[in-house]
Formats: sequence, structure tokens, C-alpha cells
Amino acid sequence: MVQELVTAVITAGCVGFVYLTAAMRVVKQYERGVVFRLGRQTGEARPPGLAVIIPFVDRLYKVNMQIVTLPIPAQEGITRDNVTVRVDAVVYFRVVDAANALIRVEDYKFAVSQMAQTSLRSIIGKSDLDDLLSNREKLNQGLELMIDSPAVGWGVQIDRVEIKDVSLPDTMKRSMARQAEADRDRRARIINADAELQASRKLAEAAQQMADTPAALQLRLLQTVTAVAAEKNSTLVLPFPVELLRFLEKAQREPEPEPGPSRSRDRSTAPAPRPPEQLPEGTETSTDGPAPEAAPITPVRSSADAVTPEADGSTAAGSRM
Repeated sequence: MVQELVTAVITAGCVGFVYLTAAMRVVKQYERGVVFRLGRQTGEARPPGLAVIIPFVDRLYKVNMQIVTLPIPAQEGITRDNVTVRVDAVVYFRVVDAANALIRVEDYKFAVSQMAQTSLRSIIGKSDLDDLLSNREKLNQGLELMIDSPAVGWGVQIDRVEIKDVSLPDTMKRSMARQAEADRDRRARIINADAELQASRKLAEAAQQMADTPAALQLRLLQTVTAVAAEKNSTLVLPFPVELLRFLEKAQREPEPEPGPSRSRDRSTAPAPRPPEQLPEGTETSTDGPAPEAAPITPVRSSADAVTPEADGSTAAGSRM
């Protein structure tokens, strides 16, 4: 009798242990347990800890309440300014209502993924290329609102949506690179022009100061010579006196006399006239213009040398006799 009682107690203890083992469930801190009794939800979601259910009648489903990182595959679309791009993103969400996440939607992760893809395509078509590249924060907020609106009924809350990468065609990349290079070149030229303007103003002030004190210019010249001489090079520096430079500057400023024909000349500076040559009588000379060509000179006999024909004949007759 006693042996049978001990056997019954041991058997009851084993059955109780098996029952408790089948009835007890452990819910972790980051999980919530939803109990379905004969296919119907019973009570609220079980908190973390030890949960006891009726074996073979109740069924416990555990739902992860941690933040889930869901990458969105790259979506290809055309922006509002007709540029083809490929954009991928990442969604951060978590379950806030475990019962709705199990009852309202079959697979809440797959549902969030599909909603994120369609919303990303829609946001690409509504945006410009510049917005996708520079104004991502605003696009992230708009994408978050588009995904969060239907996800609220699923017991899911969207924490954050981030656009990771925007892939552009190679031609568009080259065009943007040329545009950026031209913009940087423009800014560099503006900076150089501004620097030249400031330097010219400072040089003008320095020149005015040196003009007021001529000794400063000589000191500056000596300082320049000293600076050049300090370097070990073969350059020869030949400084000019400042007085010589000022003299040359004054000489350039004096106006030169206008060239023109002048008939009246100073006789004191005119060359001495050549003595006139002895010309035969009857030849006129002119001093107003160029000397005329000299006429051929014919010999002129004097009255003493002149012989008349009669005398010539008598002389000839006397010689014959």
C-alpha cells in the first residue's frame, strides 16, 4: 500500500513537472508575448518575465520590440528635371503594438520594406536633382511621413529614414565636375581681383607717402638692394640716383616745339655765306632761289687785241712784199 502511494506521488510529480514545463514561457526584456487561446487573443501582451499558459490550448507569440534597421534596395527613377538616378535608403522602425503587428498585417517587415520602396520612387519623381544632392534632410522628413502614415495602423512606428547614396550617370558626373571647376575658377579670379585692388590701394598710399617725404624713397631703394644682396645669386643690381630719375621725368613732361617751315632764321646761327665767284660781265646773280646753271664762258677780246679786216689785209700784203 505504501509502495503504491509512493509510486502515485512520483507519477503525479512527473506529470506536474511536464505540465509546468509545457505551461511556462520566458519572455525576454526586449520582447512582448501575445497569447492566443483557441485562436483568439486573450488579454494584453505579456510583459517580460515568466509567463504561464495552458498547454495545448494557448499559444504564445513573441514579438521583438527592438529598433529594426531595414535597408531599401536601390530604386531607379527620373527626377522632375528629367535626370535618371538610382537612390537607395535605410529605414529605422520599431514595433509599438505587438498585437496589431501580429493581427493587422501578415509580415510587418515585408510590408514596411515595400512601402519604403514605393515611397522612395514617389519622392524621386517629385524632387529635383539639386534637392537629392544638397537638401536630403527635407527629403528624409517627407519620406518618413509617407511611410509612417500607413504603418501606424500596423502597430509600427518609423523612427528615421535616411537616403544613403544617389548614383548619377557618367555624363552627368562629368557635367557637374565641369560646372564645379568653372565655379571655383570664377571665385579664384574674384579673390585675385580683390587682392589686386587692395594691393593697388596700399601701393597708392605708399606712393603718396613717399612723394611727401623723398628720403623715404631712397631708404626703400637701399632696403631693396639689401634684400637682393642677401640672396646668393648672380644678379647684378645697378641702382640709379633718384635725382636722375626725376630729371628724366621732367624732361619727358616738357612739350617739344612743333615742327614747321620758318623763313625767318636767326642770322647769328646761320652759316656764313660763301663768297660769290667772279662771273663775267652781264651775268646776273640771284640770291632768292637756287643758283642757275652757269652759261658757257666765251672769250672776249679787248680793244687792243682786236684786229680789223683792213689792218689784217695790209699786214698780210706787207708780209708778201
